[in-house]
This record gives sequence, C-alpha cells and structure tokens, in this order.
Amino acid sequence: MFTLQVDRELEIRQLEEDHADALFALVESNRLYLRQWLPWVDKTTSVQNVREYIRNTAAGFDRNEQLSAGIWYHDRLCGGLGWHKIDWNSRKTSLGYWLDQALQGRGIVTRCCRRLIDHLTGALALHRIEIHCATGNGRSCAVAKRLGFEREGVLREAEWVNDRFLDLVVWGMLAREWQRTN
Repeated sequence: MFTLQVDRELEIRQLEEDHADALFALVESNRLYLRQWLPWVDKTTSVQNVREYIRNTAAGFDRNEQLSAGIWYHDRLCGGLGWHKIDWNSRKTSLGYWLDQALQGRGIVTRCCRRLIDHLTGALALHRIEIHCATGNGRSCAVAKRLGFEREGVLREAEWVNDRFLDLVVWGMLAREWQRTN
C-alpha cells in the first residue's frame, strides 16, 4: 500500500476496500458541498460504489497509472487526494483533491499536495503537474495559487457537474519550477 507521511498530523494513504464504509460516510456528510464541484458525487450512492471505485483505482495504481488516496488527519479519514492517469510519454499528470468541509481552512490540502508533488517530481520524475478546478471554486483555486502553480487558462464548459457545465481553470507547474521554489 502506498503511503506518504506529510507531517505529524497528516498522512496520505492509498485507499483500500476496508476504507469503503468510512469514505462513503464522509462523502454522505459532505454531499451537498461536494456535488457543487465534483462530477462523481451524484454517482456515489452506496458503499458498493465506493468499493468498486477503490478496486478500479487500485488496479490503475498497480499499472503505474494513477493513485486514489485518502487524507488522514490525526489518524482520521477526512478527504481524498490523488493523481489522475499519468501520461508517461509526456511525463505529466493532474491532481485531484477534496476535504471534509468542517476541516477546510487549516492548510491540510495544501500540505498534502506539496508532499505529493515532491513525490511526483522526485521519485516518479514527472515533468508537469496540472490542477483543474471550477472557476467558481475559490478554495480549490486558492490551493493551486498557494502552491505556486501558474494559471494557464480556462477550459470553457469543460465538465458536466450537477446538471450544468462548469468552466475549469487549468493551473500548471513544471518540475524545474517546483524544485526552484520548494
């Protein structure tokens, strides 16, 4: 199982089927907030959906393509983080993240992303990392800004979420920029 210690409070752990109940409960308790921004929320209707998701993403991790991990804060599952399918030819990927609304504003996602980017640009030697987030999702965009990502543009009506199309901001970071600033 993939794990990264972030600091004394935080750990990133690859999701396993044993986490399905806790993850579904976390999604349920944050459903109204999350469904504003994330297309998968309305399709996550049962613990079985979560188990299938975990199985599928674990297979992707085994193929060295992606990671779906949980964020553990004081040893409690409180959100999700990972990288989407890696383009090994161009050595790039994108990050996704979400957090229990009650824990936002504590730097949790920023600290976890920082540690994950260190891994992606170091151990995996990726050249480019992207973050795509809805233009109206101020908290998600603020994470990218705090990490020093460059706002590269907007993909108009690029994602169908909660019965509407959302514009997505594309944020980019090159490995050499990351190493220079971190």
